[in-house]
Amino acid sequence: MRRQLTAIIEKGEKGRYVALCPEFDIASQGETIEQAKANLKEAVSLFLECASEEEIRERFQDEIFVTSIEVATLA
Repeated sequence: MRRQLTAIIEKGEKGRYVALCPEFDIASQGETIEQAKANLKEAVSLFLECASEEEIRERFQDEIFVTSIEVATLA
């Protein structure tokens, strides 16, 4: 079975990229966006292989909303 999950990737410290899968609260990193995404995919896959069905059900968040907001700034 295959499942579509969310990958949020942002530039972190020292030029590395940090990737997060909010559905399971799993993060990884890489030197490039592609590497961070691949490392996150591996981390999530390993979690799904090793975790019990109960832990997977408990950690899974099925309502993830990614949106933007507008705020006033001082500058």
